[in-house]
Amino acid sequence: MPITIGSKTESDYSNPLGLLSDCHRRIERFLNALILVTNRARGGELDKDQRNALEVGLRYFREAAPKHTLDEEESLFPRMHACGDARARSAIALLDALRADHVVVDAEHTVIDALGKRWLSRGVLSAQAVERLAQLLDQLHLTYQRHIAIEDQEVFPVARQILDRAELTNVGLEMAMRRSINLTALESHLRILAPRKKNDFIISTPR
Repeated sequence: MPITIGSKTESDYSNPLGLLSDCHRRIERFLNALILVTNRARGGELDKDQRNALEVGLRYFREAAPKHTLDEEESLFPRMHACGDARARSAIALLDALRADHVVVDAEHTVIDALGKRWLSRGVLSAQAVERLAQLLDQLHLTYQRHIAIEDQEVFPVARQILDRAELTNVGLEMAMRRSINLTALESHLRILAPRKKNDFIISTPR
């Protein structure tokens, strides 16, 4: 059950860690689009492409990105904490800081969303407001740069080593549940990829 963005086929729910990294690429792409529109238009009238980029970028961070945060905080991180594997210690020590980052970026996105909606509805944005928008986007860029590097280079590789197939399967199923994916079809797909063993495919209800 691949996820397709444009013409590129990305990871599917049988590879949840790959899918989380794919989400990072989308975060980078949509954030860069918001930065580009803000720096070029500087609060002035938006052309068709700029308006579309602003609308799509805001909607991504309003609707899709929060699910990515839940994927990590409610599905992946707790399983890493609970595994008891000594190899997890260095990565687990990073998780509290990553959660703190999530709180900060959520607050910044709330302000960015409000400013972006104002721009779209009024057609222009004041110099003071656009300066605030640009500042927040620059802060987010720096935070995401550090945050994503830690997850892609340190946390996810360790998770791949310490979590067994059943645990990763459940991470993928919970990710699918957050997106209202057909779980019956998905479970069949995952069973083909990894024959069922005891305790496999037990769906943990997301908290």
